[in-house]
Amino acid sequence: MNRKNLVIFAVLLTATIGPLVLAQTTATPGATQQQTGDPNITPNAVIGEVKAIDANAKQMTVKTDAGSVVTAVLSDATSYLRVAPGETSLANAAKITFAEVGEGDRVMARGKVSDDKKTVPTRAVIVMTKADIAKKQEAERAEWRRRGILGVIAAINPTNKEITVTTRSMAGTQPVIIPVAEKVDLRRYAPDSIKFGDAKVSTLDEFKVGDQVRALGERSTDGTRFTAEKIVTGSFRTVAGTVSAVDPTTGEIKITDLEKKQPLTIVIKQDAVLRKFPAASEMTMMTGARPGAGGPPSGAATQPAAGGGQAGPGGPGGAGMRTGGGGFNIQDMLERLPTIALADLKVGDTIVVSSTKGADPTRLTAIALVSGADTLLNMMAARQQQTGGPSAPNPAAGLGSGIQFGIGLP
Repeated sequence: MNRKNLVIFAVLLTATIGPLVLAQTTATPGATQQQTGDPNITPNAVIGEVKAIDANAKQMTVKTDAGSVVTAVLSDATSYLRVAPGETSLANAAKITFAEVGEGDRVMARGKVSDDKKTVPTRAVIVMTKADIAKKQEAERAEWRRRGILGVIAAINPTNKEITVTTRSMAGTQPVIIPVAEKVDLRRYAPDSIKFGDAKVSTLDEFKVGDQVRALGERSTDGTRFTAEKIVTGSFRTVAGTVSAVDPTTGEIKITDLEKKQPLTIVIKQDAVLRKFPAASEMTMMTGARPGAGGPPSGAATQPAAGGGQAGPGGPGGAGMRTGGGGFNIQDMLERLPTIALADLKVGDTIVVSSTKGADPTRLTAIALVSGADTLLNMMAARQQQTGGPSAPNPAAGLGSGIQFGIGLP
């Protein structure tokens, strides 16, 4: 493999894996100069996910991240190499056979791509297996849960190159100062983008007060400072509404915004995460406490959690719900809810949806959506009253500052 193709391989094949390899894209500025049209199709290679394999015809259907479909035409002379996610060279590649390539694997099919970009007679196939990618992603998620912090930018100090982030739990808020040193890998969600892994290289100048932040690093002993290795930011919009229509064919949901009483269209793409919040009665059974009540259930085991909170049963990676200073950490709780499908949503459901701020304020491309949100809103209102905060006339008012789940885990 020549150096140019290896650079493209390192950038494009690994960029979808997660934040731990995102920094590799910054080291290869020349790679994008090779690309025309679909960035995953070059004159001599196609990169994407294997969608179908025809062993008899010796062909693979490869779909790129941009949606292009290319047929990789194989032969007895085609070679196959397997590499681990995160690798940037073939030094540790292992030879495999055609039979070991599976649907869902991510591949680079090398060969002269046809002028119409529909076929590629393939000399070599470089593979990252679906199982290896999933294992890598789960390891990254575990690290971000263990060493991560989530909050909202409350202040920016460009002189000292620091940001102050407000972190929130059901027990209250706490400011944390994060230095933004030159060595910190900064990423930012683009408008209408929904994937953590698609966040673009950013600078402190792009940060805004009110942005959501997820950072990876180490928190100081007193919890007031956070030394970051990676920071991902984005301008998000969080709304609650009542579902008025669901169209599975277009992947769109119509809702009425509970706060402003306006109709909105929610666009559900493949990478959106849909979850269901348990009913109030189920919350009681799960936690041993009524919705809105402070503290963990009586007798619940606790252990240190990311960001200085406490972990409930199950620990940082388990199914338990974390607490922070005597209240449930709502962000961890949301990320542990069971996933659902678009077909599970019904007219009349109350949902909370998070989206990047796009060009059309009446259309939101969902990053995360939670149904059964009436229970969640009631919990927030009860907590607000219990802690002596001002009672909002509408439980959906100020929702964006109360829940930050726009930036998901990798």
